Amino acid sequence: MKNAKQTTQCGPISALLADFIHAASWEQIPGPIRHEIKRSVLNYFAVALAGCSDPTLDKAVRTYARFSSGPAAALIGRGERMDMLNAAAINAMGANVYDYDDTHIPTIIHPTAPVASALFALSQTQPVAGKDFMLAFLLGVEAQCRIGLAISPFHYDKGWHITSTCGVFGSAMAVGKTRRLTPARLRWALGSAACQAGGLVESLGTMSKSVSVGNAARNGMLAALLAEDDFDGPARPLEGAHGFLRVFGDAPDFDAVTRELGKEWEIGKVAYKPYPCGVVLNPVLDACLALSARIGMRRLEAIASIELTSHPLLRQRTDRPNVRTGRESQVSAQHAVPVALLRGAAGLEAFSDEAVNDPALRALGPLVRFHDDETYSIDSAKVVLRFHDQPPEQEFVRVARGSLERPLTDAELETKLRDLCRYGRSGCDAGRLIGAVWDMEDGKDMGRLAELAAAPA
Repeated sequence: MKNAKQTTQCGPISALLADFIHAASWEQIPGPIRHEIKRSVLNYFAVALAGCSDPTLDKAVRTYARFSSGPAAALIGRGERMDMLNAAAINAMGANVYDYDDTHIPTIIHPTAPVASALFALSQTQPVAGKDFMLAFLLGVEAQCRIGLAISPFHYDKGWHITSTCGVFGSAMAVGKTRRLTPARLRWALGSAACQAGGLVESLGTMSKSVSVGNAARNGMLAALLAEDDFDGPARPLEGAHGFLRVFGDAPDFDAVTRELGKEWEIGKVAYKPYPCGVVLNPVLDACLALSARIGMRRLEAIASIELTSHPLLRQRTDRPNVRTGRESQVSAQHAVPVALLRGAAGLEAFSDEAVNDPALRALGPLVRFHDDETYSIDSAKVVLRFHDQPPEQEFVRVARGSLERPLTDAELETKLRDLCRYGRSGCDAGRLIGAVWDMEDGKDMGRLAELAAAPA
């Protein structure tokens, strides 16, 4: 008996997506969406400048540099230069290494790192005007998020790292738009991108996660450049009988790729993180920081239990006791809760190796208890502190800071960039970079914008 999922009929999804990307023009893009593109790029530089000096980047740069064909493109926050393919990979790694980047809430894709890294690398090898860059970026984000919607939530739950597997389509379509590929060549690029999709949730908390994120930028760019040189591919790379959606999804929602295409923009469903950790921890950290501010240290030392009531995803994604590294602590409630309560902070220093090894924080971790409640959204949580000999204290957060309902303001994103630039110690002029991002719509050469983010000589 044939597999029903493989015989399900659907429309020419790959062709429709390619036709849309080929025909899309800047004039079609609403003003609020244009502004959101700039916010995404601002957040991109913030998180990439924070991660530029992480040991993951140091080791990757040493290895990738051995195979670089030339110094065509800058590395964000660093002095080295590489060819555009390897620069795209390294910069995508840096933007995602701390899990501080943007999040497409419906899919949990971090869309900007693969797309912006590929476009900025390309823009240093050919002139790309600001509006052309912004349009290509928007279309790349749109492609990867819509493909992700078609296979969610099965895809991530199965263990695929969705930023990596879908990000490769985003970078392919963005570069393809910039290189003015025909619809047929855009379909070929989708095919070559699909053949290079990969990344596992199992790698979270380790350096190997960065490999697939880097590949999403690098391999997507490569897919578009191959297609430009008449490197062909399947006619139906997404919806074919053995195409990406059927192989990587379970009963995929094919229509999600093209439904309201050009009318509803997925970048409008992207949020920016106030904390460098899994997005489901945001309301918990808001609550813990509020509790820390109003409860003295003496009371905190008398805690008997810490109860977290939230959407079941919180437990599924962050029930990770006994973490060993700062990287692992970014997806651990047993670390995030104690560090926010005892230190009253939840920045990058709170999720460092030093913080993980703090005995006081490790002592509180086992006191965390999860209570699943499907009536809660992923942006809400209640934290109850129970004490040995005192009345309990609690804090309820209906909407987390940094969520779609309560987004970071432009000023908060600017502050994030300045703070993370200092953290990464690149010496980059944050103020000048911020100004250039807000002015990018009228920019003549996005390659110059990329150079502003490199470490000064």
